[in-house]
Amino acid sequence: MRIIFAVKLAVYAAILLFSGFSLMASAEGKSALVITVNGAIGPVSAEYIVKGIQTAEADPTIEALVVEMDTPGGLDTSMRQIIKEIQRSPVPVIVYVAPSGSRAASAGAFITMAAHVAAMAPGTNIGAASPVNMGGEGMDKTMKRKVTNDAAAYIRSIAEARGRNADLGEEMVRQGMSMSETDALKQNVVDIIAKDLPSLLAAINGKTVKTGAGEKVLATAGLTVKRLEMNWRQRIFDALANPNVAYILMMLGFYGLFFELSNPGAILPGIIGAICLILAFYSLQTLTINYAGVLLILLAIILFVLEIWIPSYGALTLGGIVAFVIGSLMLVDSPEEYMRISLSVIISATIFTAAFFFFLVGSGVRAQYSKVTTGREGIIGATGVADTDLSRDKEGSVMINGEIWSAYSHDGTIEKGREIEVTKQDGLLLTVREKTR
Repeated sequence: MRIIFAVKLAVYAAILLFSGFSLMASAEGKSALVITVNGAIGPVSAEYIVKGIQTAEADPTIEALVVEMDTPGGLDTSMRQIIKEIQRSPVPVIVYVAPSGSRAASAGAFITMAAHVAAMAPGTNIGAASPVNMGGEGMDKTMKRKVTNDAAAYIRSIAEARGRNADLGEEMVRQGMSMSETDALKQNVVDIIAKDLPSLLAAINGKTVKTGAGEKVLATAGLTVKRLEMNWRQRIFDALANPNVAYILMMLGFYGLFFELSNPGAILPGIIGAICLILAFYSLQTLTINYAGVLLILLAIILFVLEIWIPSYGALTLGGIVAFVIGSLMLVDSPEEYMRISLSVIISATIFTAAFFFFLVGSGVRAQYSKVTTGREGIIGATGVADTDLSRDKEGSVMINGEIWSAYSHDGTIEKGREIEVTKQDGLLLTVREKTR
């Protein structure tokens, strides 16, 4: 019996040793592709993750794809696009909520639970997956129940497919539940807690996962790390997805078009304004903007312009400021903080716009109506000093603005040194009269 036991023990040891050598050998020359998603889930981040999966699939040296994620949530359509690609992927996809302080909220919770391996760093959290209307408009009870039931069924199916806690996943949707990384690990929401990427790769080595191509044993110990960054186009459009950027672009678009309409033929302000407005509308396409907010902002700009032409003693400017602030607050009224325009940005834009129209544009318009001081129109009414005696019949000279002009008296005699005022110009010859005090 002892001999048989010793033989079995030797066989088991050989199998374990061989498996370890196999995993280490298979990891030689291979690497883990790492991408980083930091921000809301939208069309750009979906394209970025899908591109990462496709890149890993096309490269035989890639053992696994790691998605380092910190997101407050995002669009349902983009989330589902990412999850479909993960479920189809023959390459294991590891979602790692990191670094410390990160979160996988809302759409991020769905994506994490859909991963072949779900991992979290210390000091992170997951959950708060209740569906909301991104447009900020309230849903009636029937619609809200339908949307919630759909999301709950979806996260349950994802969790069950990965062998994770479907009940807690559903509670994240229905109750908006959120939990720390330690609770998530205890409750079988995620698979592992790792302090950093090397620790994560070492910990999951030898784990069996079910990919789109079937079961696969991960050989991740000692993998080199390759990072796939967003390309320049993705970085630009990812920045445009920020509602604060969209708001600023919309303001610049209004300014540019206003300049063009005020100064026809300037061309450049109109071109810049049109480009900014188009980019703003692209940014706002994911937000379903409140058109009442847009109309209030337009009303505010109209009131600012009217202040220049109509002396209202500040009443129009005050009304414009109120309309501008309310319109900006209403423009994107989402329950999610990351989808709202920052109050500091709104206040800054309001102050700048009010000052712009009140001082800059006002000064320009007032300058157009001010008295001309150059040319033929500018010399009429100008004052100076008689450089010689003048009369209606005797030509003399006068000093005006440091220049000497030939002049006749308008009526009577003007003695040298008297202050004069120009009444008429005929070429280089002026007609002047003595200025009365």
